[in-house]
Amino acid sequence: MDYTGMTEGLAHAESLLIEGQSEQALAELRRIAEDAEEYVDRNCPTTDEVQWFSFPTMFERLAYRRVEKDPRELRDVGEPMDRLYNDLALAAVHENDYDVATAALKQAVRWNPMGCEYRLNLADLFRIAGDVNEYLALTYSVFERASDARHLARAFSNFAEYFLVQEKPRTAAAALRAARRLDVRDKALDQALGEAEGTDHDPDSVTDEETTDLLAQEGLPDGANAEIAICLLMCATDAAQAGQQDVATNLTVRARDLVGEDASMALLRLIRQSDADLERESAEGSAQGEKGDGADGGR
Repeated sequence: MDYTGMTEGLAHAESLLIEGQSEQALAELRRIAEDAEEYVDRNCPTTDEVQWFSFPTMFERLAYRRVEKDPRELRDVGEPMDRLYNDLALAAVHENDYDVATAALKQAVRWNPMGCEYRLNLADLFRIAGDVNEYLALTYSVFERASDARHLARAFSNFAEYFLVQEKPRTAAAALRAARRLDVRDKALDQALGEAEGTDHDPDSVTDEETTDLLAQEGLPDGANAEIAICLLMCATDAAQAGQQDVATNLTVRARDLVGEDASMALLRLIRQSDADLERESAEGSAQGEKGDGADGGR
């Protein structure tokens, strides 16, 4: 099975899932997985080589993209593989086979270490199985990898649920407040916020300062990291250049809310520096240095 055959097989299996034929889809996906692993073993000597495109941080991935390097021969293997195992997990859940689903999602995470959706789905399966430690570890790992505010909001919601079980309503309120501040559209989060309204874990029962303190006590970051802000600000820059000023303003405000005014402005200045800007500044700096040397030499 080559890349084209793999993606065509996935499309067919996904259509079976949509039609409600989960048993047939599961069988088809298992066959594809066996063929795909054989293909990878034959064409890609090591797992490290296949996963080379998945950089440790979102910033490194963005920097790599910005210099227009694209390891296509590796990504063409990695992308359908994580999609394959995610589909396999979904089909297994439909068949109530949670062991197969868990094993499949572990493979999806292996093929796409930055894929927070897979991590969160796997965390949910561990929660169902009663494995709280794995549930918390996977949820926490999202804070280090997320490139989408929705994933962070879901992670905060997970911790809010955990803090309620631990009888820490104020900390749960802080986690929900942090999730709400990300300003994302998510049904599960909307439901959690609705259920919390007027209770002892209502996010309005804590201030922003208390939220920061309460989450810090649990070792959780308050809000997204700079990687999310970078994504938002890059999109804001693109929107501004396209004449979509309202979109650009909204994205910039969201980035500011995540990392603060000073940090967001520093990131924005960094992002907006084109290669030409950097070359001009470098030339100006060299000229200033030469001018200074001349002045010193005349003394």
